[in-house]
Amino acid sequence: MNMNRELEYMFVQCARVWIPDAEEVWKSAELTKDFKNGDASLQLMLEDGTSIEHKLDPKTKNLPYLRNPDILVGENDLTALSYLHEPAVLHNLKVRFIDSKLIYTYCGIVLVAINPYETLGIYGTDIINAYSGQNMGDMDPHIFAVAEEAYKQMARDERNQSIIVSGESGAGKTVSAKYAMRYFATVSGSTSEANVEQKVLASNPIMEAIGNAKTTRNDNSSRFGKYIEIGFDTRYRIIGANMRTYLLEKSRVVFQADEERNYHIFYQLCASSHLPEFKTLKLSSANDFLYTRQGRSPVIQGVDDTKELSTTRNAFTLLGINESYQMGLFQVLAAILHLGNVEIKDKDSDSSLIPPNNRHLTAFCELVGVTYQDMTQWLCHRKLKTATETYVKTLPCLQATNARDALAKHIYAKLFNWIVEHVNKALITNIKQHSFIGVLDIYGFETFEINSFEQFCINYANEKLQQQFNMHVFKLEQEEYMKEQIPWTLIDFYDNQPCINLIEAKMGILDLLDEECKMPKGSDDSWAQKLYNTHLKTCSLFEKPRMSNRAFIIQHFADKQVEYQCEGFLEKNKDTVNEDQINVLKASKKFDLLVELFQDEEKATSPTGQVPGTGGRTRLSIKPDKGRDKSSKEHKKTVGCQFRNSLQMLMDTLNATTPHYVRCIKPNDFKLAFSFDPKRAVQQLRACGVLETIRISAAGFPSRWTYQEFFSRYRVLMKQKDVLSDKKLTCRNVLEKLVEDQDKYQFGKTKIFFRAGQVAYLEKLRADKLRVACIRIQKTIRCWLARKKYLRKRSAAITIQRFTRGYQARCLAKFMRRTQAATIIQKYQRMYMERKRYKQKQAAALVMQTILRAYMARQKYQGLVREHNAVIIQKRVRGWLARCWYKRCLVSLVYLQCCFRRMKARRELKKLKIEARSVEHFKKLNKGMENKIMQLQRRIDEQSKDNRSINEKLVSLETSSTAERERMRGELSRLRGVEEDAKNKGNQVTSLLEQLEKLRKELSSTQKEKKTIEDWAQTYRDEMEKMVSELKDQNCSLKKEKDDLNRLIQEQSQQMTEKMARAIVEKTQQLETDLNEERSRYQNLLTEHRRLEEKYDDLKEAMVSSNVSKPGHRRTDSTHSSNESEYTYNSEYAELEEGSRAAEDVTRGMDTSLTLKLQKRLTELEQEKQSLRNELENREDQFQRARARDDVEFKKARGAELEYESLKRQELESENKKLKHDLVEIRRSLLGNAATGAGAPGSPAYKVVLEQLNASCEELEVRKEEVLILRSQLVSQKEAMHHKDEKETMTEPSAYVEDVSKLKDAGELKQAYIGLKDTNRSPRFMRKPLEVSDLLSRLRSAAPDFHKLNEDGELWLVNQGLKETIRLLEHQLQTQRRGYDSEVESLRGELQNVKEENNRQQQLLAQNLQLPPEARIEASLQHEITRLTNENLDLMEQLEKQDRTIRKLKKQLKVYSKRIGEMGAGQTEGQTSPGQMVDEPIHPVNIPRREKDFQGMLEYKKEDELKLVKNLILELKPRGVAVNLIPGLPAYILFMCLRHADYVNDDQKVRTLLTSTINSIKKILKKRGDDFETVSFWLSNTCRFLHCLKQYSGDEAFIKHNTQRQNEHILSNFDLAEYRQVISDLAIQIYQQLIKCMENILQPMIVSGMLEHETIQGVSGVKPTGLRKRTSSIVDEGTYTLDSILRQLSAFHSTMCQHGTDPELIKQVVKQQFYIIGAVTLNNLLLRKDMCSWSKGMQIRYNVSQLEEWLRDKGLMTCGAKETLEPLIQAAQLLQVKKKTDEDAEAICSMCLALTTAQIVKVLNLYTPVNEFEERVSVAFIRTIQTRLRDRCESPQLLMDTKMIYPVTFPFNPSSLALETIQIPSSLNLSFLTRV
Repeated sequence: MNMNRELEYMFVQCARVWIPDAEEVWKSAELTKDFKNGDASLQLMLEDGTSIEHKLDPKTKNLPYLRNPDILVGENDLTALSYLHEPAVLHNLKVRFIDSKLIYTYCGIVLVAINPYETLGIYGTDIINAYSGQNMGDMDPHIFAVAEEAYKQMARDERNQSIIVSGESGAGKTVSAKYAMRYFATVSGSTSEANVEQKVLASNPIMEAIGNAKTTRNDNSSRFGKYIEIGFDTRYRIIGANMRTYLLEKSRVVFQADEERNYHIFYQLCASSHLPEFKTLKLSSANDFLYTRQGRSPVIQGVDDTKELSTTRNAFTLLGINESYQMGLFQVLAAILHLGNVEIKDKDSDSSLIPPNNRHLTAFCELVGVTYQDMTQWLCHRKLKTATETYVKTLPCLQATNARDALAKHIYAKLFNWIVEHVNKALITNIKQHSFIGVLDIYGFETFEINSFEQFCINYANEKLQQQFNMHVFKLEQEEYMKEQIPWTLIDFYDNQPCINLIEAKMGILDLLDEECKMPKGSDDSWAQKLYNTHLKTCSLFEKPRMSNRAFIIQHFADKQVEYQCEGFLEKNKDTVNEDQINVLKASKKFDLLVELFQDEEKATSPTGQVPGTGGRTRLSIKPDKGRDKSSKEHKKTVGCQFRNSLQMLMDTLNATTPHYVRCIKPNDFKLAFSFDPKRAVQQLRACGVLETIRISAAGFPSRWTYQEFFSRYRVLMKQKDVLSDKKLTCRNVLEKLVEDQDKYQFGKTKIFFRAGQVAYLEKLRADKLRVACIRIQKTIRCWLARKKYLRKRSAAITIQRFTRGYQARCLAKFMRRTQAATIIQKYQRMYMERKRYKQKQAAALVMQTILRAYMARQKYQGLVREHNAVIIQKRVRGWLARCWYKRCLVSLVYLQCCFRRMKARRELKKLKIEARSVEHFKKLNKGMENKIMQLQRRIDEQSKDNRSINEKLVSLETSSTAERERMRGELSRLRGVEEDAKNKGNQVTSLLEQLEKLRKELSSTQKEKKTIEDWAQTYRDEMEKMVSELKDQNCSLKKEKDDLNRLIQEQSQQMTEKMARAIVEKTQQLETDLNEERSRYQNLLTEHRRLEEKYDDLKEAMVSSNVSKPGHRRTDSTHSSNESEYTYNSEYAELEEGSRAAEDVTRGMDTSLTLKLQKRLTELEQEKQSLRNELENREDQFQRARARDDVEFKKARGAELEYESLKRQELESENKKLKHDLVEIRRSLLGNAATGAGAPGSPAYKVVLEQLNASCEELEVRKEEVLILRSQLVSQKEAMHHKDEKETMTEPSAYVEDVSKLKDAGELKQAYIGLKDTNRSPRFMRKPLEVSDLLSRLRSAAPDFHKLNEDGELWLVNQGLKETIRLLEHQLQTQRRGYDSEVESLRGELQNVKEENNRQQQLLAQNLQLPPEARIEASLQHEITRLTNENLDLMEQLEKQDRTIRKLKKQLKVYSKRIGEMGAGQTEGQTSPGQMVDEPIHPVNIPRREKDFQGMLEYKKEDELKLVKNLILELKPRGVAVNLIPGLPAYILFMCLRHADYVNDDQKVRTLLTSTINSIKKILKKRGDDFETVSFWLSNTCRFLHCLKQYSGDEAFIKHNTQRQNEHILSNFDLAEYRQVISDLAIQIYQQLIKCMENILQPMIVSGMLEHETIQGVSGVKPTGLRKRTSSIVDEGTYTLDSILRQLSAFHSTMCQHGTDPELIKQVVKQQFYIIGAVTLNNLLLRKDMCSWSKGMQIRYNVSQLEEWLRDKGLMTCGAKETLEPLIQAAQLLQVKKKTDEDAEAICSMCLALTTAQIVKVLNLYTPVNEFEERVSVAFIRTIQTRLRDRCESPQLLMDTKMIYPVTFPFNPSSLALETIQIPSSLNLSFLTRV
């Protein structure tokens, strides 16, 4: 690269460059010093820290290549790189391959594919579906993207396409071509059931077996080139294919180098030699044959040759090559192996021989059907022909061996061509080909140590392909510039036409080779000399090796010099074989296939090119024909000439198509997985033209931006004043300021074109601007953070100081308290000692005083006792006298008081009764009681306090008195003894004094002992207290242990409970999962069944189209499910047979297995249908006989009943006339008082009239019901009259009883009996028991009167009367019992309420008593206020109810007044008869009564069924029905028709109606299945019809939701449970069709709205893109946004709601919608590297929040839709979380539970920074994630299944709509329906 002044500013410090390296080709370095103009070297530092000096070339002054910014590294398209050069391309490929594990990369129009040498899960059907329909630039690079682009351009441009796959051996060409064909086969399908796409794919294993082999570079290397044309029809579906092969490597059949193998088919046969069918081939191990053991590597690791042969044989069978032909092919291949083992020995120097009885030659001859002698002769001899004679010449051993090998190669080549021809025959169809896509799998440049003729041809073909590639790239560049109106300058690119001329021009290498082959004594050496003489001095591309005279060097494109050895060129070019050996093989009479292999040689000599023969085999004559041999020899072309011609045909084909290029790269020579050798990669990149593409792009304007993308990316470089409304002008102005040299960019119509390096310069300016902004933001934030930290520290210091000072103050206070306490303790201790000393002295003085005072006290006591006794005697006497007087007075006073108080109490009682009823009294009473209670409470508190103090004093006094008393008693007893002694011995005072002294001493000793005992007691007490404290501690510890044990037990029990609960939950979830899986499996079977039905319909259509001229042929829908087959028409059996016969004719040329399965299934269905039909006919016959017998019995009893009905009708008519007369009188009175205003609302007269009118109306309604019922019964009176004279049926009462019991099942008599029951309630009917008693008395009379009584059925009438009477009495008894029960219940309820109120009052009172007085008063007031408030609310509710009742009555009164006025007006207009005047006013009332009598059924004639189905289903417009009529109206109408068919017990009508309905719904869905509104409408109606069948089925589980009126509409005759299953299956199919329709509508919106559109503008920047432009995220007209998705979801939801779809079903639909949105979005995220960034994660999370908000607005948060988005949410979170440390890895593993390991790793690998401030995910971090997720048990699938449909359920949803209220609009054109 020449030094450029404009780029000097890029070579500054820290700039990164590429420098050449011998090992790594290119090595990265960083400038440590700015480069200045004139410097001779650059100061660089390598990535490992080594500093070097890079010297510049003094002549060219070329600077090293600059590195691209980090954000461009790893781009999908190499042309997106700012710097386009070899090191950038190599580095980008390495990063994608090693770090991201991505094997595909775009390079402009070329897809670069690197062989990973590892099986990758990126080729599944889910990946194919993800790429189908996508733009090539919208998805990550993939072979499927190239295939989709070719397929799309073929359909769009109406131009044939080609995919050219090239590369070295082992680079993966065959696999890439195979996957491309698989893609076409998957996305296009075929036009028939012949499975053409499967046949196209089946050709791969066949061609791999016979054309692929193991080489040192590849285990499955294609040793031939092939071009497969896949044909498509006008609908772009595969109709066939054609294969052309090029230059099979025949030499491999007889020779293989080390570590290589022969073709796979030989090893497959040897590995399967043990099979019985291969015993005749006499094969053994591959090591036993010369042709398979030379490479010494007979086994490929991981490949089972036996299994591969089975695959090959299955492919042969699929392509129509039967077993006999297959065995013939295997015989030829085995013969080749045996031929290679034929040992030829020297006989002499000029001759050779084959030992006799050579077993391999014998096996060869047996296999090919020739004689041993002939083959022995011509393997060792050769026939020479001259002009006059023919000689037989012996061959030396070497020539004989070469001739043997030539024969083997020739046979194998013929076999190869034969197989290719038959494969093509199997792939060709009779349908006209509209277009094709060709897949070229051809060898790339090959360079070995020894290069021969094969390598020369291969490299020649690559020269031609490279020239075509260069021209195509140049053409595309020119078209792009011209389209954008950019000035076009000629770009110099490498033209390899001179090299091609060297090879193929006149006197070129091939020309000289053919000329030398014609020379009789031509040799390789002479040919080499001709080459040297011709081209060595004239062509610079041709060179001669220095050390060899038998080789030459050609300089191919990309400076690739290849040396070719001339040895063998002539022999391989001539491709000679001993014709005598061929003639021997042609003479084979036992092996026709061998003759067929060589028939093309005969064709070559035929003047017309036609060979006679029939069948596919041709028996050729092998008689010698000199003229033919001469002609054949003259016209035979050399291999080089044939290859040149076929190559020219290939180039013509490619030039006529639009090419797509796939360049396969081999990353290393050791087949190591994901190992990248830069040297080998660069060699292939230079050879395959990738770098040439880069060079052409870099020579012009490689970087291209739309104006909107440029504005969005570099908006940060603009000032506010620079932004104009015109984006194009804005970009122009900004670029002129940023880039001074205008040659660095050009402005196109829609894009801006940049030179190489300009985008990097702009990115650097943008990064600098953002860096400055980031620094400013960081400065501000750091300032804020520092200040916030300072404030926190200051606050913390103040807090610490406060707590420290508080602690010191507390310590000082504690010290002062302790000092004060010590002083107090000392004071009390001293006081105690002094007090104790004082007490001792006081006690001694008191003893002496006590003795003296006691004596004086006793004297005084005796005197007081005498005086006291006298006082007591006086007191008792005086008390007795006073009590006697007091009792007399008291009795008198009490009596007077009682009389007076009784009088006062009675008066007070009356007053209190009056006051007790008032609220105020109750309040005062409560207030007084509360005051009293509070006073009593205070008194009790005071008394309790006094009691406690007194008790304390008493206890202390008692204690002291007890001790003193004991002491005094002892002293008293002693003193008494002393006193007695003193009395006896008065003169012994001195002795007493001595004794007194002695006693004092004893007293002192006793006190000491007492003190000792007290000390011991104190010690004992202390010990006991210590022991008690220890026991208490032990007790506490035991309690603690007990508590711990209890807590442990509780925890364990809780854990066990939780464990059991979890186990139950898991079991429940498992059962639910199993149920869902079973339901899903069943629904998938229904889908498959529907597909087979559609396929069967297509077959029938084809049969109809092929048999239009046949009379009487009619197409019949076969859309019945397997369950429906029981109820189909009887006529369909013959039609099914006819359809099956026609289907056999149509599908005769189609897939045999599918046809047999369909025929077998049809036969089973027909047999099952016939058996069911026979059983149904038998049951119908039985039912008809039973029904006829019931009709006879019914008619017998009908006559007698009609007599009774007639009498009853007369009575009711008379009552009706009387009521009408009363009504007329009331009307007259009202009309008469109208003028005076007496009838105004509110007046008394008005009220009376209103009451009478209401009563009359009620009675009138009852009478009208009875009249209507009886009139309906009298219609059939004439039919029953002729049965009245049959006396034998009237003489037996039991027969009438049986008849009556049978009549109870008739629907008409049910209504009559209901009418009779209602009539019995009237007072007139209460007189009926008297008539019955008269009849009973007549029954009890003599026997002769019995027949008289039974005249005209009177006995039956009596019986019926008795039954009615009993029924009436039972009804009245039940009514009274119900009334009694209701009264008892109401009383019990009131009693319970009173009890509850009493308990509540007691609780409140108890609570109030516990409260303090103030709170007690407040609580009582609050309670009273609450009670009064509740009472007021109840009164207000009653008042509102009364107001509503009054308003309602006023409205009714106005209506009745209006009707009465109309009646009066009608009466005054004309004079009518009394009968007319009575009947006329009733007319308006009869209409609503008829509506009330409607039984919810619709009757239609059988011939109107087609019209019903046509108007109600086929021609119904859902839009009008959904808007104007009630939801589910068609379902209700169909069910009402079905009810009538059930009511009349017409099973044929039920069956035909249901079958027609199901078939018509299927038909309309097949016709308009892509209309969401239609599918939703019929899903809603089908579900409603299913719910109606359940609701009115009579099952207890369903009818419990019905009203009493709805239960009267239950189906009575048929059990339609099986039809419910059929309709449920139909609903499932409609649901799946709805999901499919919805998915087709949403699919184009999801990726654009959820991923590409920037909902939050400015968050994600647009990165530079390459030639493959991405879909812009800027909103253009027609671009889908998130709002588009939300609007579409709202439209779906509103449509389903309008159609009345069940809410639970809507939830399931919404859940499926959200699953599709989440799955498609996540799949595209996993396949698009440009979408895996932090900003895109934010966009996704915002979009998901908008979807959740939509769910919240629609009230669908509980439907499970949010959970379906969990994988997408976690993927968005994964894009935003930190991805550096082990803690981050742990957080990711715990967060991404809904994502699989493959998805997590894929997202991390694809994560791409949009700005330079973001960091890439390191490889070590990804390895850490993989290690942590290793133990997960999950599916390895990468993408979510977008075709997965949750199993649908239809929860029972009963309708509250009454069938009798449904009105049929006239717009439906159903006037032929009659309401019953």
